[in-house]
Amino acid sequence: MKIITWNCNGAFRKKFSFLKNFDADVLVIQECENPLLVKDVEYLNFSNNYVWIGDNKNKGIGIFAKSNIKLERLDLPTTYNKYDVKYFLPVIINDSQILIGVWAHKNNSPTFEYIGQVWKYFQINSEIIYKSIIVGDFNSNSIWNLWDRWWNHSDVVEMFEKNNLVSMYHELENELQGKETIKTFYLHKNINKGYHIDYCFVPKKLINDNSKFIISKFDEFKILSDHVPIIIQI
Repeated sequence: MKIITWNCNGAFRKKFSFLKNFDADVLVIQECENPLLVKDVEYLNFSNNYVWIGDNKNKGIGIFAKSNIKLERLDLPTTYNKYDVKYFLPVIINDSQILIGVWAHKNNSPTFEYIGQVWKYFQINSEIIYKSIIVGDFNSNSIWNLWDRWWNHSDVVEMFEKNNLVSMYHELENELQGKETIKTFYLHKNINKGYHIDYCFVPKKLINDNSKFIISKFDEFKILSDHVPIIIQI
């Protein structure tokens, strides 16, 4: 299965064609429009097999699949201690593999923003999490760890690893968290302000000699987004 994750920085209806040559089975797209509420025929035709969530019709998270793939949304809880978390989009692919699309959000939280949202979501769905492919924009890196929080980036990674869930990039490139040599996001599209904040965590047994985690070149996509598409082969 080939998966692409990409924070498209909005207006996906004008950008989806740039991903066609990758021939991915599944696309996990952050900051995209709801196809049903956008008056764009080509985008609607492209979106013949998808699920989408969001508070704004122009900026949510969508999972798009080839027409021969069965895509079913899972109804998982999103409330932790009376507060909703966002954005997490769980689906079952072909009645077998669970995939959770992530667009970690600030969510107006003074404390549990971004990776804190991830930590909360996985506390309430832990039994599902460790069977899943978890992929998307986490808006997080261990370089931003806060020492007095038990749910910072390193804590979440450690929590995953204790349950045999690993980052594909770090496994395949043999690099440490926070020491990534290849970036996935460029603040204000500045080549000198690159960060690695997009990930794919999988059960370790899914990684083998055929696995790939390919980060696209920023020069090829900087006119479209501050993130680059990531091509994942599982």
